[in-house]
Amino acid sequence: MYRKAELAPSPPSDFELPFEGRLSADNRWVKMAELIPWSEFESEYAENFPTEMGAPAKSFRMALGALIIKEKLGISDIETVEQIRENPYLQYFIGKSTYSNEPAFDPSLLVHFRQRISANLIKKVNERMVEKMREITPKLPEKKKDSDETNESTNQGKLIVDATCAPADISYPTDLGLLNRARVHTEKIIDILYKSLK
Repeated sequence: MYRKAELAPSPPSDFELPFEGRLSADNRWVKMAELIPWSEFESEYAENFPTEMGAPAKSFRMALGALIIKEKLGISDIETVEQIRENPYLQYFIGKSTYSNEPAFDPSLLVHFRQRISANLIKKVNERMVEKMREITPKLPEKKKDSDETNESTNQGKLIVDATCAPADISYPTDLGLLNRARVHTEKIIDILYKSLK
């Protein structure tokens, strides 16, 4: 069973911490949470729960957020749950409104999250994030080129490229020819030293 979360996205300043601090708006997880369109794809995620029976499922934000954390940090399922439990920024990222020292979910649920969130849905979320990022990022004005500048050449000299300055016959350390040449030179040195001792 899936119950749609009716909570409006809350700013990081409203996240309640036990030590009365505030989350920084410059944190990477806070910035990423603002870019992801959580509510747009919640109905598509809810289609995985056709019946009204059973325990309520975790929200789309929690499921997708946990998968993003796992992949971004490159950690195991168990470590993902531990990182979320220890870090208030990660708890904010998965949609919690207050810090809790209790695990948000069991590590085995990540298997179900991966099954329910398809690659196609992740692709749609990524595309929407890119669109949102383009909307936020200010566009730089293009420099106008004068017609006089385009006709004139800005080159002020010549670049001479000579292939003889780069050796083409480089021997690699795995080349047995190097070992053989070292053996030949060593034998010559031994012969010279032997003659001088005679």
